[in-house]
Amino acid sequence: MNEDADIALNARPAAAGSAGDPAAAVDAAANTTPAADAWPVADWPVEQLLPHAGAAVLLDAVLSCDEDTLLARATVRAHHGYGDSDGNLPPWLGMELMAQAVGAWAGCQARRAGVPVQLGFLLGTRRYDCRVAGFSAGMQLIISAERSFQDTAGMGVFLCRIQQGDECLAEARLNVYSPPDAGAFIHETSPTDDASNP
Repeated sequence: MNEDADIALNARPAAAGSAGDPAAAVDAAANTTPAADAWPVADWPVEQLLPHAGAAVLLDAVLSCDEDTLLARATVRAHHGYGDSDGNLPPWLGMELMAQAVGAWAGCQARRAGVPVQLGFLLGTRRYDCRVAGFSAGMQLIISAERSFQDTAGMGVFLCRIQQGDECLAEARLNVYSPPDAGAFIHETSPTDDASNP
């Protein structure tokens, strides 16, 4: 994350009636018959949309997805790698939930296009605003991701929110990168490596 990144952790109530309310969208989706052209997200398990496995997958399901947005559901559960003895998760883990929502969005795009799911990278955020002291075991969360920018080189920006009911618990704009060839990107040598191996 950049040095000027700002992580705001303060337990204050969320402002009501914010635009793009994911909870309202979930309610609408639950009471609406899917359109004939709706994406078949119910047929796409999260594990098939993310380059994660096992306990690393924190999302339960994708609720809806289109060209620019995704809604996902997650239940806070005990996690030996991140949580405390009571099953609560730290506030910073909200960024991972958001990143997985963005990853699931990319996975849905891949499935719809009939191409393999690709590895992507969270570059960071300039501000992560978490309004709770942590995510308590048993919490039912709705995570939304909305694409606000994406270029042909694979750089993107997504507005993400975590909600419980109609309360916004956390939000951030995530900067992400999806290289055309993730394998080549991971194994790319640095200039210093090149200089030491003439």
